[in-house]
Amino acid sequence: MKSSIEKNEGLVRKVTVSVPEADVNEAFKNVYEYINNTVSIKGFRKGKVPISKIRGLYADKARQDVAENLVNRGYEFAIREHSLAPLGNPHIHVNEKLEENKEFSFSAEFEVKPEVVIKKMEGLEVEKEIFAVNDSEINDVLENIRKSNSTEVPILIDRPAEMGDVAEIDFFGTINGVPLEKGAAENFKIELGSKSFIEGFEEGLVGMNPGVETTISLKFPEGYHEAKLAGQPVDFKVKLHKLFKKEMPEINDELAKKVGDFENVDALKEAIKKDIESREMGRIEEDVNARIIEKLVEENPVEVPQQIKNNQKAQIIEDSRQKMQQQGMTPENFEEYKKKWDHQFEDTAAFMVKSTFLVDEISKTNNISCSEEDVEERIQMHSLQMGLPLDKLKEFYEKDGRKGNLRFQLTQEKVIEFLKSKAKITELPKDKLTENQDKKEA
Repeated sequence: MKSSIEKNEGLVRKVTVSVPEADVNEAFKNVYEYINNTVSIKGFRKGKVPISKIRGLYADKARQDVAENLVNRGYEFAIREHSLAPLGNPHIHVNEKLEENKEFSFSAEFEVKPEVVIKKMEGLEVEKEIFAVNDSEINDVLENIRKSNSTEVPILIDRPAEMGDVAEIDFFGTINGVPLEKGAAENFKIELGSKSFIEGFEEGLVGMNPGVETTISLKFPEGYHEAKLAGQPVDFKVKLHKLFKKEMPEINDELAKKVGDFENVDALKEAIKKDIESREMGRIEEDVNARIIEKLVEENPVEVPQQIKNNQKAQIIEDSRQKMQQQGMTPENFEEYKKKWDHQFEDTAAFMVKSTFLVDEISKTNNISCSEEDVEERIQMHSLQMGLPLDKLKEFYEKDGRKGNLRFQLTQEKVIEFLKSKAKITELPKDKLTENQDKKEA
């Protein structure tokens, strides 16, 4: 066999393989002998059928089997000869019809794995948010605790509704005279100012007296989460029955004991502080991790295979489709959304492919990997967090390459920790941070 190689655009390579006549005839001979020994033809014993008879009956099948055999062998030969690392399946083109007593040639086109050179790994310069819990955050949580433990007291004096009141109402919504799906309720309680309805509804109740009926004409916001309602005019027929005031408890030791069996208010505040610290430290570490990967990609250019990028982009789009449709976006509106943000899907896909190649290279050259015990430990942790049986979760991860994805995720986490240990991290207040790529794409 002989082979030659052409370097096409980007990472595309094309190998052309020539199989000499002798090898073609030998391949046909082997196939015909196999057919002779396996098929039953009336009037002949197995293995004793004249080759001319076999040729006449099975020429097309023999040609197909020989072509498949020669292409597989020739492709593997060319890959070894030129030390190539193909990505995905090749596109095969047979240059001429395969025949006995003739040379056979074909070409195979495919993308190869890019050369990944780590130019800079140590001293990556990243920013990190300075963390501090302030009293206002703790007070906000305490205020929410007060609200959640409030009681509703009827307003007995005759006065119109005000912001902050809880109104008990009947309402019935229509769009162009057609009843709004899930747009009606009786004896429904709503806190005025809570912004739990579309803008203008709660404001429309302010000034109403109990016993009064009115119609509030509004319009759904253009960016409403149910796309079919976005921008639609809507009329709500409303009757106000009663008004209530929320009475909130004092922040004292009694409240602390009620909400969590804390000894006193100070113990409650300390628990709130620790909860905020845990949540915020997790958020900040996620941000730093994203910045490390972004800086790694920035400092170490990698050529991106088109097919892998296309596959990644398709997966990102599909994930977005499912998320948006769960939020009420119609397929038609999603197509518009996809077209509008196509460049971001493209950039995100390219970024993810680059980072994957870089993480993989660093893990290999620095002997960073995750063990089977690491994988099992993470699955057990997910089982506890989600409240799912461990055996069911293990079954889930055994399908569709999910365990391999989890293994890569754990390896990436270790690579990031390795990079952070060698990085130059500058701590800054939140408002001084440079916006990172993840947030730009969000």
